[in-house]
Amino acid sequence: MSRVETSVPDYSLTDPLLVVMVQGGKRLLVGDQVLEYRAGQCLVVSASLPVTGHFLDASPRTPALGVGLELRRTAIAPLLLEAPPGRRSRATDRPPTMTTRDADDDLLDAVARLVRLVDRPADAPVLAPLIEREILWRLLTSSHGDMIRQIGLADSSLSHVSRAIQWMRDNYAEPIRISDLARLAGMSPSAFHRHFRGITALSPIQFQKRIRLQEARSLLMAGAGDVAGIGHLVGYDSPTQFNREYRRLFGAPPGRDAARLRAGADLAGERYLP
Repeated sequence: MSRVETSVPDYSLTDPLLVVMVQGGKRLLVGDQVLEYRAGQCLVVSASLPVTGHFLDASPRTPALGVGLELRRTAIAPLLLEAPPGRRSRATDRPPTMTTRDADDDLLDAVARLVRLVDRPADAPVLAPLIEREILWRLLTSSHGDMIRQIGLADSSLSHVSRAIQWMRDNYAEPIRISDLARLAGMSPSAFHRHFRGITALSPIQFQKRIRLQEARSLLMAGAGDVAGIGHLVGYDSPTQFNREYRRLFGAPPGRDAARLRAGADLAGERYLP
């Protein structure tokens, strides 16, 4: 099979998510980790992560297609009472926060039934929660079980760090102090910094910078203001620093990058899959 890769990378901040790829594929970069998944395979993400991605084997005539399901802690936690126990591990042996694998027949069948409810809106309110529960159970009893378990456990390190991540997402323009974030997560500063990097593959400062720049890119694409004003809006006091860091991440100055994206350089639908 020939490989087609989009020339413009997609930058996104993904939530805990299951994606089953139906057509085409995608290569993802998280920190130093590179993952690929294709038709018949699934991606599992257990935390909010900044991701860089390229679609593979996709074109305007045959776009990449996939089905995504948010992995909600409130839906997973009740299943932990019925699920088999997780494997015993050392405190430093943390499950990955993003991984791929082949989707087995049972998972594919459940996802297909969920998609078919789009054409049966009268059935969806009753059947969709049941099928979601089945999908989560399939994940919990698969090789991804430890990852899914961490989402549902209120006292896991992932849950503690996720509280700080959510604050950073909601307050990305505000200055951050590691001591304050660690207190929010209920950890010492050194433990918080270690767990945060282990989960996101970035330091808290790097994570905040990525959120700021991605938000600035969205605002620029929407034509929401001038470059300097948007830089200030997302937390940059120095226009020079904003331009430098924006270009370092996206490969072009803010104005030129936004014009390129508005002209349609991205493949249609590229932003809907991590």
